[in-house]
Amino acid sequence: MLKVTVENEIADQPGASFELEQQQESWTIDNTLFDGDVVRLSENHYHVIWANKSYNVEVIQSNHQEKTFQLLINGLLVKTSVKDQFDLLLEGMGLEAKAVQKINHVKAPMPGLIQSIAVSEGDHVNKGDTLLVLVAMKMENIIKASGDGIVKSLKINSGDTVEKNQVMLEFH
Repeated sequence: MLKVTVENEIADQPGASFELEQQQESWTIDNTLFDGDVVRLSENHYHVIWANKSYNVEVIQSNHQEKTFQLLINGLLVKTSVKDQFDLLLEGMGLEAKAVQKINHVKAPMPGLIQSIAVSEGDHVNKGDTLLVLVAMKMENIIKASGDGIVKSLKINSGDTVEKNQVMLEFH
């Protein structure tokens, strides 16, 4: 079973959610049999007929790790998030699984030379943002944030050499 939450709903209520479940060869939506038709037109394009209405659906963005999707349905942007049975079980136990982590520090993954630093003290960084470039064995390695945080202090400068596991940045 999947629980789908829609941020900006094409129906009546923003933030509405519904349950989607596959039962053998059919699907149910909130325990009602889906009697529509879905045709895949191309990789990210679908045509859906449901409740005597036609919908053109394009998947604009999908983040499978965070289970979020942006769809264009008949020209309207719709943002959704999905929770599977394991997410719902953890949520029921009060232990929500978060894909976004808070980071405390960044250590050098290998010895090398700091070529450039892309952040300053006080900067807010998000998961995936470039923090610095470390040159090791004549290769440039872009070090990215593994989670969200605010840069507390820089422990290195451009041109410094670092050892493996040396703390380079600290976060609040």
